[in-house]
Formats: sequence, C-alpha cells, structure tokens
Amino acid sequence: MALTYKDAGVDVAKGEAFVRAIAPLTERTRRPEVLGGLGGFGGLFALPLGRYQEPVLVSGTDGVGTKLKLAFATGRHDTVGLDLVAMCANDVLVAGAEPLFFLDYFATGRLDEAVGAAVVGGIADGCVEAGCALLGGETAEMPGLYAEGEYDLAGFCVGVVERRRLLDGSRIERGDVVVGLASTGLHSNGYSLARKAIEALGLGLDDAPDALGGRTLADALLEPTRIYVRPVRALLDAELVHGLAHITGGGLPGNVPRVLPRDLAVTLDAGTWPRPPIFDLVATAGIDTSELYCTFNMGLGMVAFVRESEAQTVVETLARFGVDAFVAGEVHARKGGDALRITGVESA
Repeated sequence: MALTYKDAGVDVAKGEAFVRAIAPLTERTRRPEVLGGLGGFGGLFALPLGRYQEPVLVSGTDGVGTKLKLAFATGRHDTVGLDLVAMCANDVLVAGAEPLFFLDYFATGRLDEAVGAAVVGGIADGCVEAGCALLGGETAEMPGLYAEGEYDLAGFCVGVVERRRLLDGSRIERGDVVVGLASTGLHSNGYSLARKAIEALGLGLDDAPDALGGRTLADALLEPTRIYVRPVRALLDAELVHGLAHITGGGLPGNVPRVLPRDLAVTLDAGTWPRPPIFDLVATAGIDTSELYCTFNMGLGMVAFVRESEAQTVVETLARFGVDAFVAGEVHARKGGDALRITGVESA
C-alpha cells in the first residue's frame, strides 16, 4: 500500500473542512473594506483612504505564552483567542491606531476540530470587540512537534492612524498625569511565574481560595485580557491623550519608560489603584515585591498620559465603557536615575 500524507499524521481533507467550518466565525468580523473571503493566498483589505489624508500603517504581533498550558489543563479553549487579539490590538492602539485587520496562526500536532473551532471562536469574539476584521490565518498540522492535545498561537494585527495624530511619546509633557486603566487580572504575561507560585502554594486549578472570593483558580487565571480599543479610541477621538503604554511583559517598569521622552520620568503611587485578588494570592508564594512589579501588570493593563485638567474627563469617559480608571501618578523632569519610580508598594 502506498504511503500517504494522512498516514504521516496530516489530514489535508480535515484541514480543509475545518476552514470551511470556521468561515461563519470570520464572516461576523467583516468590515466594509474587506475584499473577497477565506481561501485565497492572501487576505485583501482596501485601505480606508477617504478617512485618512496621510495614513500611517501600524503593525503588531504577539502570542498568548504559557497561559495556553491552563487551557490544555482545563479543556477550556474559548478565551485564549480573546487574549491573542487583545495582546496585538492593544499594542497597535498605543500608537493611536485604529485596528483594521487580524491574522492568526494556529499550530498543532493533530487537529481537533472542536478545539480549533473554540479557539477561532475566541479570536472572532476578540476581533468583534476590537472592531477589526479576521482577514485570514493559517492552520498548521505538524505531527511530532507538539505534545498530544497541545497547540500554539500567534497573532498579527495591522492598524492605521493619521500621521498628525500618531502617538510616539513626543507629546508627553512635564505636569501631565498618568491615568491607569484597570486590568482584568494577569492578562497574558507572567504565567510561568504564576504557575510556579500556584504549585508552590499547593493549590489546584479547581481550588477556590478565600482570597479569590469564591472563584476558582482556573476562572481567575483564564480571565481574558481586556481589549482597550473602544474606550481608548473614544479618548483619542476627543484628543485627550498625549501618550499610551500597554503594560505587558516587564510590567510597569518595563513598559512605562518605553514611551517617555529622555528628559522626563514618572512617579506612580501604587496606593491609588486596587489590585485584582489574583496578584495578592500569587504574592503569598514568597515572590519579592520588585519581582511582582517587573513581571505582572499589578492591576493596570494600560496607562494614558493626559493633561491634569482633563484627567477627570478621561476617567469618566472610560467609566462609560465599563473600564475603571485611576489617576495613578505624574510626569516630571528626569534628574538622573530611573525613568519610573513606584511609591506606596508596601501598602498597595
């Protein structure tokens, strides 16, 4: 009998059927600028030139990291797609851009159609929330490369911003204040440390520690990353923002300085915003405070630099979108030392 690709572990027909099955998921993310449908060698998107005089394209790529291990362990695959979109779309948003379209890469050793559909369904949910089209992607079946039941994800987002409204940090001024936008939890960073901490505490994913208010660890750890696109674009449309930072890997110390002019620094007061309980639970494993702040977002998934006189308007605007926000710090002249100082960490 002749050896086939299916004998080697790759079922091409199943892959083609899967693409047909997820077509309705992508269709609900469709924008008017999308040309054609799934199945081409490349996705087609007409740049909305009528709304932009000098359009600048902004691109971003990211993954979900070891948060996927929790999806594997729990069999819950419907939220990691949201995380994937959030990590990419929030990065594009920092430049002031409107996310236009998204591409995904889903790789596994053996395609499980139900798992794949759950993942792509989450991606579609995220695209709807971010207002971008799921333009296409790749499903790769690679026997022997991944453990049974596991997969990896990567995402790619492209947005557009008017050149004169591009946010590159240069508008941030001495005297601006920092408004912190609440996170939903760990988002999608620091999970290797978080999983190690949970293991050290002797807790299982089905456990519901008192510190979590009755929620299970699985629920708290799989809470999707917040997508900030709609609320922040309301701020951008009102021209209330001088700069933005997405708090991802590296925490506040690793991300806030990335957008600051060289002569400016920021002081944050950690006592001005609440932390989701998962952070305090993880900390009880004996993680040093500085390690916590350099690994996790510690309750702020994004920060906005705004005029002090407009800070309350910013907070109220975000509240209308269901996002809690806090005046968390100030911008001042940098006189040597680090670009970011965090006070109040012991009482936070």
